[in-house]
Amino acid sequence: MPKKQKKPAKFKFMPFSRQQKRLMHWWRPAAISSENDFVIADGAIRSGKTIAMIIGFLIWSQEMFQGQSFILAGKTMGALKKNVIRPIMQILEAWGWGYEYIRSGTDARLEVGSNTYYLYGANTEASQDALQGLTAAGAYLDEAALFPQSFIDQAIGRCSVDGWKVWMNCNPEGPHHYILEEFLLPEKQKEKRVYHLHFMMTDNLSLSKERREAYERSWSHGSVFYKRFVLGLWVAADGLIYQQFADNLKDYLVTEKWLDENEIIYATIGVDFGGTKSAHSFTLTGFTRGFKQVVVLDEYYCKKRINPDQLQRDFVDFVKRTQLKYKVYEAYCDSAEQTLISGLEMACAQAHVGIDIKNAIKGPINDRIAFYNSLIAQHRWKVMKHCTHIIDAFEQAVYDEKKKNMDVRLDDGLMNVDSLDSTEYSTESIQDEILYIAA
Repeated sequence: MPKKQKKPAKFKFMPFSRQQKRLMHWWRPAAISSENDFVIADGAIRSGKTIAMIIGFLIWSQEMFQGQSFILAGKTMGALKKNVIRPIMQILEAWGWGYEYIRSGTDARLEVGSNTYYLYGANTEASQDALQGLTAAGAYLDEAALFPQSFIDQAIGRCSVDGWKVWMNCNPEGPHHYILEEFLLPEKQKEKRVYHLHFMMTDNLSLSKERREAYERSWSHGSVFYKRFVLGLWVAADGLIYQQFADNLKDYLVTEKWLDENEIIYATIGVDFGGTKSAHSFTLTGFTRGFKQVVVLDEYYCKKRINPDQLQRDFVDFVKRTQLKYKVYEAYCDSAEQTLISGLEMACAQAHVGIDIKNAIKGPINDRIAFYNSLIAQHRWKVMKHCTHIIDAFEQAVYDEKKKNMDVRLDDGLMNVDSLDSTEYSTESIQDEILYIAA
């Protein structure tokens, strides 16, 4: 017999703000706002826009349609299930509405009443292909500013049932982003019939003053991430990526004395493989109890050309050296180099070195940048003074001036992005657990 799916806990409803209520009820026929075809909720993180949009979308689709199909899309399928599907099921449990969740196969979907909600990840240009042939009555696009434009265009094109509406939420990106220029400029709002709702953290009544202030401390004032995530502004990223780190190096560099006073519970290794103009880089990152501090403990950097055998020997030596001092169980490697990864696995097995070698997640670079900027602003990231390549890499990292408004990290063959990558790989698998642990 198939294993019975465990039902999620019921959603605990909290008082809603005026802005959340607007988002939940804008579509009702008695409201002037119902004349619009689109609703876009943008603004600060943790501002309550996602839950309000989920509730509004569910009620709208159930009250206005029967037997229709809808699009539910997230940045990735994993993000969609975490940020949207799980809350939907918790809300449905609280309301006592029956549903069926078909989570696998090519047609992953949620069935509620007579309506079907098809699930999509939208992380590549090819993602739009999955929408081909679908006739939908509406779409919910979560974190829409992170989608390829082609997916948004295709999703809108699929909505052809009378009374259709498209629901989008997002945190701001650059000032020339597709969503801003094509939907949120005043003339575009009027032309395309867009209802725009801007959210701040104060619009989330379930967020305490202390918690809100903690989130605000997560990014340094004046940084692009503070302007986007806290103030909810569509602004450009330019100049130094880690300005606070570069301006205050002495606050982040530590020695063995610091380690004597701060116990490292365990550590992980990130591995970036070099190419013609790049270097092989390993980063050992350690964590204190409760992830209160994240510390670069050791590094390996080799820009000269070496053969796979030498790389394997160097990796084994690095792991052995680190395991003498710390509990090191995992290494996350650049997944583009499967042959080199297999070589490291074989070399470790032959040397009787116990370590689990995994593919790095390699999520969006800007997510990794935001993560480290947050740790730096919270003074929760430290680097051992002898890790000079990593120090230089973070101190000198800049946005590409030739690609303004695109949030692209400069990678010209001269900048050391290899140490940046290996360091990011060492923490990426637990970013979510680390990020707000001290908030």
